[in-house]
Amino acid sequence: MQTDVDPRVQRTTQFNLDAAQLIIETGREAIANNGLFRLGLAGGNTPRAVYEQLSAHSDALPWDRVQITFGDERCVPPEDANSNYRMAKESLLSRVPIPEGNVFRIKGELSPEVAASEYEAKLSAVATRFGERVYAHDLLLLGLGEDGHTASLFPDSAALEETVRLVVPNIGPKPPPQRITFTYPLINAARFVLFLLKDPAKEPILQSALQGQFPSGKVRPEAGKVLWLVG
Repeated sequence: MQTDVDPRVQRTTQFNLDAAQLIIETGREAIANNGLFRLGLAGGNTPRAVYEQLSAHSDALPWDRVQITFGDERCVPPEDANSNYRMAKESLLSRVPIPEGNVFRIKGELSPEVAASEYEAKLSAVATRFGERVYAHDLLLLGLGEDGHTASLFPDSAALEETVRLVVPNIGPKPPPQRITFTYPLINAARFVLFLLKDPAKEPILQSALQGQFPSGKVRPEAGKVLWLVG
């Protein structure tokens, strides 16, 4: 991997392999320190190949000590083709020996408000057990949209202004429009945020985000780090 002048950016010609290796290394460290690896998954096209690569090294992590969350979800049933959970299940979760109870699925088939509230309550219960004010991901994977959004935090949407709630309903510009998303208070509680970017056409958006523009540019972990892995 090659680090840009900006240390938050690393470029690679082995994108999927290097992304999987970062996940494994972070997971091993978290388990060694705390006995549990809390991993937040991203949706979209880019992560699928990363998850497939990670599943090819299924013996690299003790999956019974991995806890999976989802940074956002479309309001559809879990078997729907648009479901982030379905994508993750097909490319990773069904391929590794992770206990079903370790996978925290956002219930997109419920009403958005109920699904968001239930998910926030679940994460908050875990945080309480760890003595945390907010659930702290060891690693949170995020992507970058063509409009600069990340998770389902879209430009000019109400969720950008949320300072108290951790998970909220939101509306996206593409179908299916109804979403459920992490908010900045939850995202910025992560110990490590890894943006996965494998689209040369988004280079100008990346540069703007690095300058603090767009929703993606507002991701600034309070006590963690951000890395953009660019393929």
